[in-house]
Amino acid sequence: MSEHLNGSLIHMRGIGKVYDTGKIKVEALREVDLDVRDGEFLSVVGPSGSGKSTLMNLIGCLDTPTTGTYELRGEPVSGMSRTDLADVRNRRIGFVFQSFNLIPQISTYENVEMPLLFGRVAKKKRRERVEELLEKVGLGDRGHHKPTELSGGQMQRVAIARALAMRPALLLADEPTGNLDSSSGGDIMTLFEELWTQGHTMVVITHDSALARRTKRQIEIHDGRITADSAVG
Repeated sequence: MSEHLNGSLIHMRGIGKVYDTGKIKVEALREVDLDVRDGEFLSVVGPSGSGKSTLMNLIGCLDTPTTGTYELRGEPVSGMSRTDLADVRNRRIGFVFQSFNLIPQISTYENVEMPLLFGRVAKKKRRERVEELLEKVGLGDRGHHKPTELSGGQMQRVAIARALAMRPALLLADEPTGNLDSSSGGDIMTLFEELWTQGHTMVVITHDSALARRTKRQIEIHDGRITADSAVG
């Protein structure tokens, strides 16, 4: 805890991740040090197999490191129980995935409402929050539509609204434009820029260098190691 930085949301030191299949050990991350402060907008870039998705899974508490320490706002993640980790994922981190991960059988409104239901938010507060978020992502008139009735770009906007539902400290996006055409992808990055100016902390995992240039800080990862960390623009 002594190394915890003032204003630091993510504090990683000596992070390593080894996947052991029994026949072979794969070292996905090696000695990664990373700090992300509140209000930052950064991208993590690297080729396929570089370790960037593994890093995202560790940041998002979807997986745990083999070695090293990770503190999320000063709290050691490695000491958390499964229940605690699930609570962190629901309340402190908003996830946006390449494949949207929406439930096709229910409406846009109900998809955005889902984290609020898990968080046991009162019905009136849920309605106010969902309506606010759908307006924020430009889909205020699409709440009754099902995901299958929306374009890819619109589905990703729904996913972003859902990710923001519990007012998380961090928005974590994994290849958020990967399933979109260049125009829709550009619109999603514009939305991310707007959210950042509103005070959201954003980490975007991508292989798209043009997309990464629209963030404010870029981290490059190769063969499981951070090889560059620089301001953009």
